Amino acid sequence: MERRKLDANEVGEALKALPGWALEEGKLKKEFKFGSFAEAIGWMVAASIYADQIDHHPEWFNVYNRVRVALVTHDMGALSTLDLALARRMQALAGE
Repeated sequence: MERRKLDANEVGEALKALPGWALEEGKLKKEFKFGSFAEAIGWMVAASIYADQIDHHPEWFNVYNRVRVALVTHDMGALSTLDLALARRMQALAGE
């Protein structure tokens, strides 16, 4: 998978195709809500398998049926193609 920093235009265009995601403090952020704790954890496990495959791991926080996600490529100090790939997969896994 290509790994490169995104410019502001690329981030803006990507956000148009990522409903519910926002750029905050230099990170892509979204809160996902599920029907139960088990659904939330199942989604996190599925997302973590993909994250591990692309070697890009999210910041996230779970309480009951909600998962807050923040994505940034720390070693680049910016958003990258990896963040978009993971956001897209998370959307798909959530059925969005």
